[in-house]
Amino acid sequence: MAYKERTESDELKNFRSLDNRMILPSKEKQIYSNIEKGYEGEVKFDKYTEGLNSSKFLVLNDLQLETNSTSFQIDSFIISQGTHFPCELKNFEGDFYYKSDQFFAMNNTEIQNPLDQIKRSGTLMRQVLQKIKYSTSLKSNVFFVNPTFTLYQAPLEKQIIYPTQLAKFFEELNARTSTLTDDHFKLAEYLVKEHKPGSPYSRLPPYTYENLKKGITCRSCYSFSVKAGETKIVCNVCGCMENVEDGILRSIRELQLLFPNIKITTNLIFEWCKVIGSRKQIRRILKIHFNAFRRGKYTYYE
Repeated sequence: MAYKERTESDELKNFRSLDNRMILPSKEKQIYSNIEKGYEGEVKFDKYTEGLNSSKFLVLNDLQLETNSTSFQIDSFIISQGTHFPCELKNFEGDFYYKSDQFFAMNNTEIQNPLDQIKRSGTLMRQVLQKIKYSTSLKSNVFFVNPTFTLYQAPLEKQIIYPTQLAKFFEELNARTSTLTDDHFKLAEYLVKEHKPGSPYSRLPPYTYENLKKGITCRSCYSFSVKAGETKIVCNVCGCMENVEDGILRSIRELQLLFPNIKITTNLIFEWCKVIGSRKQIRRILKIHFNAFRRGKYTYYE
């Protein structure tokens, strides 16, 4: 288990919800696709780090740090004796080529050089460590995790780990001599404390409550084609079953993430969930899981 687990970002959750409840503009649709694909790649990478000996390594995922008013992200940071490993993860699909220190797709479109990204994050991480007078060696690498990825004219001396090299890299890493000390745990604790989650709203398209499709979605396939009985919600597409109470609470969390300042009321959740036939059932669940407040004639929940 990682010292800092990887979780789906609020931005990804919001994009996933909006993509299901409205037609995303083409620009935001591409952003969402990239975020979803990136997360899939990170999950692939995590399967390798999960195999590292926890008595020898600490793994911190999704670090968003800041130094000298400059923000930077490290997808995974592996702490070990003597050397720490900042990891930049890429889930690129298909064929690319390397020329004049740049990456290009086969249609000659230049893409951001991942080696520049890992160089920048490594430099900024050293600044973070210098501030707390922590001395260690950093070895940064870009990990390409998609098995369909190919890089032509690839330079041999660059800090690149290809899909076919992943298993061997982690096998050799696991075989290293490494003893964790209190200083390693103190560093991990410090970095987690300094982690600054990014805003999930910066790249989202404009949206309003009124223009979003209403209804509880399937927790598995996100379909709106669900049927709610007295105790279970059943998806008509994939057959997934969920307790009604869990489905309602999941839908409330989705609504609160999309609209953090919205006042939760029985009527609002009745409209949002759509397939729940009883306001009384919703009111009972709200009373159990939230605190009730009065405003004039109305009761809202927080």
